[in-house]
Amino acid sequence: MLEKLQEMGVKSEYAYMAGFGSIGLSFVSWAVSRVNPRHDRAQSDRWGIFVGHWAPTFFAIGIALRLEEKKNH
Repeated sequence: MLEKLQEMGVKSEYAYMAGFGSIGLSFVSWAVSRVNPRHDRAQSDRWGIFVGHWAPTFFAIGIALRLEEKKNH
């Protein structure tokens, strides 16, 4: 999978940026859900947590890609 990502031009920095972006998106989705009168607090929290779970995956992919980049150079 990592080799395929590298062939597609995905770099570790992109995965790190996606991780930080998902942290920001987690906060934004939580805040937007909080102001929606149809959503209660629990729904808002679930949206924030759902998106927040993406960050560790992106960071792990970034670390794995970084190791592959070092191995190939």
